[in-house]
Amino acid sequence: MVGFNSAIPNQSAQFARRRVALAMLLLIACLLGGCATTPPSRPDDLCAIFSEKPRWHKDALKASRRYGSSIPVMMSIMYQESRFVSDAQPPFRWFLFIPRDRASSAYGYPQAKDETWDWYQNQSGHSFASRSSFADSIDFIGWYNAQTERRNGVRRNDAYHLYLAYHEGHGGFQRRSFSRKSWLKNTARTVSARSANYNRQYQRCKP
Repeated sequence: MVGFNSAIPNQSAQFARRRVALAMLLLIACLLGGCATTPPSRPDDLCAIFSEKPRWHKDALKASRRYGSSIPVMMSIMYQESRFVSDAQPPFRWFLFIPRDRASSAYGYPQAKDETWDWYQNQSGHSFASRSSFADSIDFIGWYNAQTERRNGVRRNDAYHLYLAYHEGHGGFQRRSFSRKSWLKNTARTVSARSANYNRQYQRCKP
């Protein structure tokens, strides 16, 4: 009986160590993967978004203070790009009934392509930034808007032109590649209108 009873604590200790090890692995995976979360339940209301996800507000404030781009503008761009879906991707292209590949490498909250994200990581020093992390993604959008101001002369709160540059790239914007894309200009107007609405809402709840 003594031997049987003494084995129980050893088994319990081993089980506890396994649980701790598993929790550590999950934490590491979460940190590396950006801790994906569900989209906000009321994405058209900026105050409701931040009430539901207060950490997002802190991250957005940090990016806004760092780069000078307003929170309503950055959040409106993210809404347009991914609807706040952390692992959003373009749809597959199909050949008959066979999926081939995706239209581009755009991914995550900001829908940034691989090469643009690599540029951001190299220039910002955020080597381990993830497109499925809200904090990293809102920082990217603020950073990109600051680059647009520097390269294209667009004010950091001009949501309409910032979105055109965000979509077309700085070179494309400089070449006015958007000029014959009426659908894109309509989308940019939507982003601008949402940004203005977000701004009105934010006046009620900003610190």
